[in-house]
Amino acid sequence: MGSHRRLAPTGFDRGAGAALSVLSVATAAFGAVSADAAPHADTRAEVDRLYREAEQATEAYDKADERADTLREEVGRAQDRIARQQQHVNALREELGSLAGAQYRSGGIDPAVALLFSDDPGGYLDKAATLDRIGARQAGRLKELRSAMRELAQERTETAGNLAELERSRKAVASHKRTVERKLATARRLLNSLPDDERTAYERASRSGRAGIPGVPGIPDLFGADAPNARAAAAVAAARSAVGRPYVWGAGGPSGFDCSGLTQWSYAQAGVHLPRTSQEQRYAGRRVPLSQARPGDLVVYRPDAGHVALYVGHGQVIHAPYPGAPVRYDPVGMMPVSSVTRP
Repeated sequence: MGSHRRLAPTGFDRGAGAALSVLSVATAAFGAVSADAAPHADTRAEVDRLYREAEQATEAYDKADERADTLREEVGRAQDRIARQQQHVNALREELGSLAGAQYRSGGIDPAVALLFSDDPGGYLDKAATLDRIGARQAGRLKELRSAMRELAQERTETAGNLAELERSRKAVASHKRTVERKLATARRLLNSLPDDERTAYERASRSGRAGIPGVPGIPDLFGADAPNARAAAAVAAARSAVGRPYVWGAGGPSGFDCSGLTQWSYAQAGVHLPRTSQEQRYAGRRVPLSQARPGDLVVYRPDAGHVALYVGHGQVIHAPYPGAPVRYDPVGMMPVSSVTRP
C-alpha cells in the first residue's frame, strides 16, 4: 500500500542498480508536472501515504484477527477439557459417597466392642478386613478427587485469562478495522477531488502497474528465473493464478487478498504454512541477498516490513498493492526493499 511511485533499490548488484537508476529517471520524467499542477501531485502523494498507513493498520488487523482465532480454538479445547474433568470429579464424588455409605452401614460402634459381642468373631474379622480395604480405597479416591479439583480450578483460571485476552483481541480487531476504513475513505475522497483526467490516470496506473506506464523501460533479467525447489515453484504458480484478483484488506483469498494474505495463500497451495503478517513472514525462512533472489522468495519492503511480495523471476514480483489495484506484476525495486526470505 505504500507509494509505488518512488524507487529506492537496496541490495542490488551493480547491473541491477544501473537498470533501476534508468527506471527511476524515466519514472521521474514521466511524472513531471507543471507548477500549477503541484497541488494535484500533493494530493496523489497524500493518497499514497494514506494507502501505506492503511496497509500497516491492515497488517495489525490481520495479526489481531489471527490471535483471536487462535484464542477461540484454545478456549474451545479448554472448555472441552473442563467438561471432561468436571465429569471425572462428579464420578469420584459419587464413588466416595458410596464407599462412605458402605462403611457407615457396616461399622457404627467401636471395633473392639463389636468383636467382643460378635456371635461369629471369624466373620467379623473378615468384615473388618473388608472395611480396611474400603478405607484404603476411599483414601486413594479422596486423594485423586483433590488432585482433580486442583486441575479443574487451574484450567478454569487459565481459560478465564484466555477469554479476557480474546476480548482484548476482539477490541483490537475492531479498532484496527476502523483505522483502515477511515484512511481508505479519506484516500477515496481525495481521489474524487482530483480532476477527472488526473483521477483516471492515477487509477489506470493502479490497475496496470508500472509496466503499463508509457516510456518506462522494462526490468532486464537480472535475477535467477528458476525456483529453488518444488514448493517455491508451486507457490509462484499459485500467485500467477491470482493475478487480476482484487485487493481486499484483511483477506487471504482465494477471491481477494491483502499483501501478506496473497503470499500466505500462495504457499498454502504448496503445502507450506506461512505466518499471517508481513512482519512475521520476513522471519519464515532463510535470509538471502536481493541480488540472489529466486522465484518463490518473499520480498519484504520498507523498514517496518509493512509490505510483502512474491519474487517470480526476471526482476519482477507479484503482489497485492492496495485497494483499487488488483494483484499484479511490478518491478522488484518498486519501493525500498527491507529483506528477502526464502521459506
